[in-house]
Order: sequence, then C-alpha cells, then structure tokens
Amino acid sequence: MPKKITNQGVSMAIGKRNKPKQQTLWVATSDLAPRSGHPFYSKLNSLLDEDTFDAWLEQECAPYFAAGGRPSIPPGVYFRMLFVGYLVGFQSERSIAWHCADRMSLRDFLGYLPHERTLDHSSLTIWRQRLPLGFYRTVFQRILGLVHRHGLVNAYAAGVDSSIMEANASLRRLARKDSGASYREYVKELMREAGEDPTDAAAVVRFDKKRKKKSLSNKEWQSETDPDARIAKMKDGTTHLAYKPYHNLIDANHTIWRKRGIVRQLKDCGSSVLAAPWYRFCQPPSTAFKVTHSLRC
Repeated sequence: MPKKITNQGVSMAIGKRNKPKQQTLWVATSDLAPRSGHPFYSKLNSLLDEDTFDAWLEQECAPYFAAGGRPSIPPGVYFRMLFVGYLVGFQSERSIAWHCADRMSLRDFLGYLPHERTLDHSSLTIWRQRLPLGFYRTVFQRILGLVHRHGLVNAYAAGVDSSIMEANASLRRLARKDSGASYREYVKELMREAGEDPTDAAAVVRFDKKRKKKSLSNKEWQSETDPDARIAKMKDGTTHLAYKPYHNLIDANHTIWRKRGIVRQLKDCGSSVLAAPWYRFCQPPSTAFKVTHSLRC
C-alpha cells in the first residue's frame, strides 16, 4: 500500500483539473492572484524612475520623430525590452517579444496591463532601424552613470578580456606589404642572396626550415585573401591568421561591463590592446578611471 499524502497530519484527497468553463467577462486588476517571484524587475523600475530615465529618453528621442501625428510606442518600453533581452540572453527580437507577452512580471516591468497587447517583434525592428548606433551609446553611458552612482562601478580597477577567432585564411597566402611578393617568392629571394638555386621546390622547403630568425610580423605581412586578418598566436600555441573581434572592459569588483567593442586589427604580440579612447568612452561624468589591469596579446 502506498503511503497516504498528508499536510500537517491532515489527509489530502487528489485534486482534479477543472473542465473548461466560461471565463468571467470582467475581472478587476486588484482581484488577480498575487505573483510571488524575484523582485528584480520591480526594483529596476524603481531605480529607473528615480533617475527620470523615461523623461530623459523621450527628450533624447524627440529629434527622430515628427512634431504631430499618432503617438509612437514610448521609448522607455522599447529599451526595457532590450534590457530583458540582454539580461535573459535572448538572441532575437522575436524571442524578446514572445517572452514579454507571455510573462506577467515582464508585463509589469514594461507597464502593460493584463488586457493590453505588448510590442510585436516588427515594432522592435522599426525602432532599431530608426535610431542610429550613437544613440544606443548615449543610453549605455546613461545606464553606466546610474550604475556608478549606486556604487557598482568604483572607477579604480578594471580588467580587459577578449576573444580570438581564427580567420578562414591560410598563412600560405601571405604577401609582403612593401613589394607584394608572396611568402614563397620571398624565400626564393633569400636563397638567391645566399647563393643557392631557388628552382628546386624541395630545396626551397629545406632552406626555409633551416634559416634562422624566422618570424612573421603584421607590420611586414598581410593576407592576400583576407586583409583584415592578422597573424596571431592561438590559445593552443599555434600560429594562425585570426581576429580579436570582442574586447570587454569589465569592472574588477562587480563585473560590470563598461564597454564592449569590435576591433578589426590585432597588434603584434607584446603590445597592449588598450587605447585612450576606450576609457574616455566608458568614463562617467567627473570620474577618472585608473586602470590597473591590461591584457596583452
């Protein structure tokens, strides 16, 4: 016999799911069942309200809209949906729109009542195309300043992290920047200078393996097929043509991202990947960053 389920000593009968029935036409918002969950989004809304984020955002967006006509979706709603996409890790506008419509806590965060329709993914696309990239940087700096004022960025210690991505290009297709000669032609020229015969293919390979001080520098060489790729050492110690596409500037104490940038070029090993404009972009008003950690490639 299975053990009977009890609740504080009181026997419990099995509950049965109610059959579909006609729904109530009118339900007051105050009569809705309370939702117990994490207070993150409500706390975030309180901070944004204290910062007058919506009023500031509407003022900044005004130049991109006409003076009259049908009112647009509030810009605060659009950027809150972007916050949701970033915080939860959604990779598409459709995912953001679907989850914001499905979850009551996100509806509250966006300011929608239960009977109101949330933003469609096509509206997110229109907003994204309307605003320039520089506007998103301005909003990022505003949020970064808010984070700094609440003590989550101390502006004294920062770490830089980056990723290396192997390029779809071969080292065999390298060419000299000064003369345009290929790597094989360059080795043959060295053989001529050494008094050897460069017509024998096997001799060229042996000469290249034996020669001393053999190195490849991005200052002297570039890829014929992918000029943006750079010669780099991978994590496993091998040398390939690669990119370093993402650089993340992270606060050392609270792991707050101050900046995420795309860098097209790799410098030679031993040189710092940091530059002064990086810090000026990430610097909140009246704050000087003292960088104590830097990543060297």
